[in-house]
Amino acid sequence: MSGYELFEVTEGEDRPKKRAPWGVIALVLLTGLALIRNGSGEFDIGPPQPAAAAAADSRSTQDVLGGAPAALPYGVPDRVRIPAIRVDAPVIAVGLDADGWVAAPPPEDPNLAGWFTGGVSPGEKGTAVVVGHVDNHLGPAVFYGLGALKKGNRVEVARQDGKTAEFEIYGVEVFAKNNFPGDRVYASKGSPELRVITCGGGFSKANGYDGNVVAFARLVEVR
Repeated sequence: MSGYELFEVTEGEDRPKKRAPWGVIALVLLTGLALIRNGSGEFDIGPPQPAAAAAADSRSTQDVLGGAPAALPYGVPDRVRIPAIRVDAPVIAVGLDADGWVAAPPPEDPNLAGWFTGGVSPGEKGTAVVVGHVDNHLGPAVFYGLGALKKGNRVEVARQDGKTAEFEIYGVEVFAKNNFPGDRVYASKGSPELRVITCGGGFSKANGYDGNVVAFARLVEVR
């Protein structure tokens, strides 16, 4: 499956090593993201869900912008900001846990996001993935408002190399965890893109949230 390259970062190195194509562990990866379900779901008002009008389109960056900023080299993300929903959070690296699931950031800190090191870094060519909790036992967490984003909203990712990659939202959708469209969410479109993912959909005490909210974004500015 071209465009599904997966990488790992070895401690002490500043460049990722190619590890395996996305497709090789697609089921493990998708299961992990679908089960970032530690949110309590027990508040009077649940997290906002995406509107039908926010569904992602299939156009490429070239089609929309007639061009795009040049892709950045590898760079570790340091902070994510989403002004429209008042997100300003540090980013830590997350990988796969002992069970082969994507490791979420520690739930004890509600204002913390995780960059999945198995993908590209934000701003590189390909699709970068940032995850975070929707809530915890104390209340809303970092991506509680993700479902309220609209097309045209911006996501800013500050990197440790001093660059800030700015992405524009072009779709926000919720997908059932038992029918997660991995090809659509993770496939590279040949230009730098970002996916921001949290829990969503219905909630039950037995199974947690039954889906994931996914924000689709493309790189539109580097500063």
